[in-house]
Amino acid sequence: MKANLLLLSLTLISSIALAQAEKAQPAPAIVPYGESITLEAAKKLANAAQAFATGKQWTIVIAIVDTGGNLVLLEKMDNTQVGSIDVAMGKARTANNYKRPTKSFEDAIANGGVGLRVLSLPNVIPIEGGEPILSNGKIIGGIGVSGMQATQDEEVVKAALAVLSK
Repeated sequence: MKANLLLLSLTLISSIALAQAEKAQPAPAIVPYGESITLEAAKKLANAAQAFATGKQWTIVIAIVDTGGNLVLLEKMDNTQVGSIDVAMGKARTANNYKRPTKSFEDAIANGGVGLRVLSLPNVIPIEGGEPILSNGKIIGGIGVSGMQATQDEEVVKAALAVLSK
């Protein structure tokens, strides 16, 4: 009887451990930092972002930071709300400093539970519209856009980043 109970307990414990192992996500690949974005490249991104936003009749702020999170370029389109300056810079820094899109933090918070620990991270803007800037598989900075709805800000970011792949 005791042997059966022990076997049942071990089976149950191993089943739980296996289920937890299956839920575990593989660790994301570590993306290294490269040389910082140049002013020339930042201007190219900002021009693409502004052209896209202008075509949609959106008013935005575009912020681009280097690998140290330092501001390289900031452009505020006419009539954009002033509060978007700090938000765009925060999105760019968050994407660069944490090596991931700001949407990942937004999603973590929206999912609740342990995702709420994002709220304790220093200097994180958990709002869509910030992306790391990649070149040759390395992060060279971050771009953040603010001024419209977060999903629209992200559209502008994606349009800007598309010029790097050309």
